[in-house]
Amino acid sequence: MVARVSTVAFQGIEGVPVDVQVMVAPGKVGIQIVGLPDKAVAESRERVQAALHASGLALPAKRVTVNLAPADLPKEGSHFDLAIALGLMAALGAVPADALSGYVVIGELNLDGTIAAVAGALPAAIGANALGKGLICPAESGPEAAWAGSETDILAPRSLIAVANHFRGTQVLSRPEPAVRAAAEGLPDLADIKGQESAKRALEVAAAGNHNLLMVGPPGSGKSMLAARLPSILPPLSPAELLEVSMIHSIAGQLPGGKLSDRRPFRAPHHSATMAALIGGGFRAKPGEASLAHNGVLFLDELPEFAPQALDALRQPLETATCIARANHRVTYPAAIQLIAAMNPCRCGMAGEPGRSCARGPRCMADYQARISGPLMDRIDIRVDVPAVSAADLIRPGTSEPSAAVARRVARARELQRDRFAGLGRPELTSNARSSTTMIEKIAEPDAAGLQLLRDAAEKMKFSARGYHRVLKVARTLADLDAAPTVGRIHLAEAISYRVAGERLPAAA
Repeated sequence: MVARVSTVAFQGIEGVPVDVQVMVAPGKVGIQIVGLPDKAVAESRERVQAALHASGLALPAKRVTVNLAPADLPKEGSHFDLAIALGLMAALGAVPADALSGYVVIGELNLDGTIAAVAGALPAAIGANALGKGLICPAESGPEAAWAGSETDILAPRSLIAVANHFRGTQVLSRPEPAVRAAAEGLPDLADIKGQESAKRALEVAAAGNHNLLMVGPPGSGKSMLAARLPSILPPLSPAELLEVSMIHSIAGQLPGGKLSDRRPFRAPHHSATMAALIGGGFRAKPGEASLAHNGVLFLDELPEFAPQALDALRQPLETATCIARANHRVTYPAAIQLIAAMNPCRCGMAGEPGRSCARGPRCMADYQARISGPLMDRIDIRVDVPAVSAADLIRPGTSEPSAAVARRVARARELQRDRFAGLGRPELTSNARSSTTMIEKIAEPDAAGLQLLRDAAEKMKFSARGYHRVLKVARTLADLDAAPTVGRIHLAEAISYRVAGERLPAAA
């Protein structure tokens, strides 16, 4: 007799169905697992044997063969333990085989028979729902899996004994409730920043249209402080965005307690991060920082200090909103990110500052900025100088405008964009930065004065086609902040000023 239990193997954020087939037959005593298992799956036979023994189930002196079908699909991770154990229990008659046919099973076994949490419970639950089945998962992963939908039958036992008792009818497992992470309190506020009005304006525009932003200034001018306050003015995730973000974080094992949050991700990797750390990769093709920042912010401080190859690897995610991690196989992860970057004008940080001079002269600034490629710079919509804060700004009484007031303007602009794209039949678009070139030419068509200014600026400053359309996107966002139906000359003038590299970026531009 062959017992069958359904489980999943993860490819990206998708759960691919896997059929666990268990057969107990005469032969050499032992458990053999076939079907391209990795080391963690192969070692599950030891965990399964110990867990079954601890649960009071003695294995017969026979040969046990476990096949993970399809056999040509690589199987990775420890979440196959529970499916193998339940398949073996069904083959031995400890649980009814027909009861397991309606469930997808994931979970890692401890040696004492308890079930440990695993990554990927939410994608597994969504995959089970697509198959018309329920999900059996660890108790700690239950609150996460419950977000797949109220119609999905979720069982979250703490041990093998609890599963057996549930199917025997002696102990009924209740459905877990979805868990929500408490809203973050005490987020850094824009009111803490003295001066830097132009930089705060640029930050507001970037938040309103989901635009990429580069801040250039000397050390201590407040670039990192400004970036850290961006989450306080961004709108919360929509339900669809929340599900996408949570699936990625679930695969990466970064949903503590299975609790979901509508706060947009904010990832700030160190400048020593490798290419695989940024865009994903490694032996098991895990998502990188760009994917973990999906529908949120990727903040790169000290931008030129990152490896040039790692920075250039971000060019495709910034354009296509996807990351491809290559290891033993090819996996695609979503990566719709808003890039926020900060850098000094040169290695010593003081080039161009009044009363300061660089020991190496112009060569220092040119060499430092040359570490950023032109194609990557072309994908940055807004570039702004962040000069050193003056003493007058520091001692000025009163506080700056709080984040709550800015967040309301950003929310209104985002709502205008969502309504506009919905009216055009593209409800999946939520910001101007994500619109196509054809669409932005339609929704950001300037008036006559603005068109003349744009034509003159494009010819004089030699805008690329990408740069031209990104100016239009920023101008459309500026018009949305003013609730203006048409993009005017004033909006284009400000958008062009953000596009111009400025005195601090002659080499990179």
